[in-house]
Amino acid sequence: MMVAMTGSPRRAWRIGVVDDHEQIVRGMRATLDEQTDMDLVVGAGTVADLLAVTDDLDLVLLDLRLDDGTSPITNIETLQQAEIPTLVYTSGDDVYLVRQAASAGVLGVVRKNSPVSELLDAMRQALAGDTVPGIDWAAAIDSDAGFVELSPQLRRVLELYAAGEPTSRVATELDISAETVTDYVNRIRRRYSSVGRPAPTKTDLYKRAIEDGWLPIPRRFRR
Repeated sequence: MMVAMTGSPRRAWRIGVVDDHEQIVRGMRATLDEQTDMDLVVGAGTVADLLAVTDDLDLVLLDLRLDDGTSPITNIETLQQAEIPTLVYTSGDDVYLVRQAASAGVLGVVRKNSPVSELLDAMRQALAGDTVPGIDWAAAIDSDAGFVELSPQLRRVLELYAAGEPTSRVATELDISAETVTDYVNRIRRRYSSVGRPAPTKTDLYKRAIEDGWLPIPRRFRR
């Protein structure tokens, strides 16, 4: 007698959401409760809180602006270290932050005002390992001409100096000379000037660092 062998049904995809607005997490839970192939395992206000619960996730939906002050790059890199693919789920009102996410290796960008069907399609594409094309994604890539790429050392100098640290403190923090810090700052200024985004003052550098996602957006300017 032949007995047909059937494989075990595949478990639902395990989804995480990082957003500091509870209504977004609740809405996502309600949406995924109606899906048989996806399960919202954890929703958290920060990446750290999410990973404290579990890193056994197939995909994370990540908001780019969080109240803990973490930068999109830091959050994306942290999720990558945990080997969790990321799909940006955002209002999409800051092209530089979206561009940062695109360059950091997320699979795509979905606006929060997108139809549910579009969101679910994007999630399934990302779960299949595919990038998710879209207007925001294209705009982010096309904005490369105005974006200033910085080495890790220049980025760290900009983060410290633009945040208000004096040259001497930046030098001490990075274990380099004050002259080297000044040279790096001038180099950063030249790069911004070359793409039509001059930053002649420290305040201008602070603005550029926020625009490019190197520094967190001040709380009073967040949505």
